[in-house]
Amino acid sequence: STHLPNLGIDAKWVQQGVTVAGGNGQGNANNQFSTPYSMYIDEDETMYIADRNNHRIVEWKRGAPNGQIVAGENGAGNQDNQLNSPISVIVDKVNDCFIISELCNKRVIQWPRQNSTSGQTIISNITCYGLTMDNEGHLYISDFVKHEVRRWKMGDTDGIVVAGGNGLGNRLDQLYQPCNIFVDGENSLYISDYGNHRVMKWVKDAKEGIVVAGGQGSGNGLAQLSCPRGVVVDQLGNVYIADFNNSRVIRWSKGAAQGSIIVGDNKRGEGANQLNSPLDLSFDQQGNLYVLDFGNHRVQKFNIDSS
Repeated sequence: STHLPNLGIDAKWVQQGVTVAGGNGQGNANNQFSTPYSMYIDEDETMYIADRNNHRIVEWKRGAPNGQIVAGENGAGNQDNQLNSPISVIVDKVNDCFIISELCNKRVIQWPRQNSTSGQTIISNITCYGLTMDNEGHLYISDFVKHEVRRWKMGDTDGIVVAGGNGLGNRLDQLYQPCNIFVDGENSLYISDYGNHRVMKWVKDAKEGIVVAGGQGSGNGLAQLSCPRGVVVDQLGNVYIADFNNSRVIRWSKGAAQGSIIVGDNKRGEGANQLNSPLDLSFDQQGNLYVLDFGNHRVQKFNIDSS
């Protein structure tokens, strides 16, 4: 996962977001998205977006009026040079490639970043809504159907289960439709446990997880989440969550019994201070917050409030 800035416990964000990608309605033009699903932000603030219903990965440089297709410009399909409903994308810096999971092809593929028009399948027969890598270059994948997260060494044929894997359920050793995942510097894994409306932390080699947010049923109270998706953790252990059904981003301080709303405390909508079903989030090196605003087909940037 990307190196995060130190966000102080009192950090606040300007409530009016600025659209930095998309926001021109739903469509397939190079300044539009159609159900953007996942986002990866590089150190230079270049965004890579899994543009699900356009079956492509779009690179959007900082300040650019439009994006460019970097994978999947051949329409929906299952060939090596096609994507079908990409739902997660990350950059593997070591091997200079994208790693992309696709919903309809049920695969994870590796797509070189340089002069490449096709990728190669590295994992087959999987429904994966979450990908991340640790500092040693291991790949972590969430398996929505098997209710587990596995860690892969690049080149291996099998991954090892590092969270869940004990069937569908809400015990501490179980997950229910895990989606987005984040790994910290100690290789602790944070998982948006979508079906259980909670975020779980699995310390490396643990046999069960710890609830770090939610777990009080689906709802919009401050102690609740409703279908959590994107998850990011800062160096203080604060957990930031794209609370999908509540159209808000909420922060849970380490050990807190409830969260505080960071942005989107204004009901679902398309205003600058509103979100519509956010799916993913990220920070840049200055601590500005980026939210993948799925229902509005845009990325919103909320500047850190330095006042």
